[in-house]
Amino acid sequence: MNRVNDYDSFAEAYAAENENSLLNAYYERPAMLSLAGDVTGRRILDAGCGAGPLTAALRDRGAEVTGIDASAGMLALARRRLGEDVPLRLADLNDPLPFADGAFDDVVASLVLHYLEDWKPALSELRRVLRPGGRLIASVDHPFVAYTIQEPRPDYFATTSYSFEWTFGGQTVPMRFWRRPLHAMTGAFTDAGFRLTALVEPQPDPAARDLFPGDFESLSTKTAFLFFVLEAAP
Repeated sequence: MNRVNDYDSFAEAYAAENENSLLNAYYERPAMLSLAGDVTGRRILDAGCGAGPLTAALRDRGAEVTGIDASAGMLALARRRLGEDVPLRLADLNDPLPFADGAFDDVVASLVLHYLEDWKPALSELRRVLRPGGRLIASVDHPFVAYTIQEPRPDYFATTSYSFEWTFGGQTVPMRFWRRPLHAMTGAFTDAGFRLTALVEPQPDPAARDLFPGDFESLSTKTAFLFFVLEAAP
């Protein structure tokens, strides 16, 4: 039986899909980069870097980026993209991270937290490796989307898992995410020592209008991902 969320088994297919898709290339990554702003000289941890498209974009904007991911296959693709000048480490957000306290000015966590049933260990470590006043910029599946796609609908106020299948390049793989209500997300951040500075529901990049005309209009009028900017409290 195939394991759920086994990115090593479909790394190439996922990376190819992610590279130019509407949701990733023209919605999620532009939003993350916009929220990050001027990153020149900032030490940034890309937590769950995958094949490295966001890592590369941050590096090209002048940041000193380190990438971590739980998938060796995805990290191999990131190494191919980034060369040897970007540190990459195999690391699981459920475990202690191999970095010193206050090692980073920012952490970006792009569509990674919804893989975790319990956010506490991960957020505790992300807070630890951030300097006081540093930022966590995170995107997750919007809780309303995750709630409405399930039938029968779960208790909105509970943290529940949901399973589905993704197909990339003709390969179908089993996935499982965790959804939680909005107040549980903000509460987890606060409990970990973060202050919420922005909660964003962005629009897709206008450049996608001509590339994905039908899907662009649909994405422009509904929720997809939710974005947080948080400050590490002193």
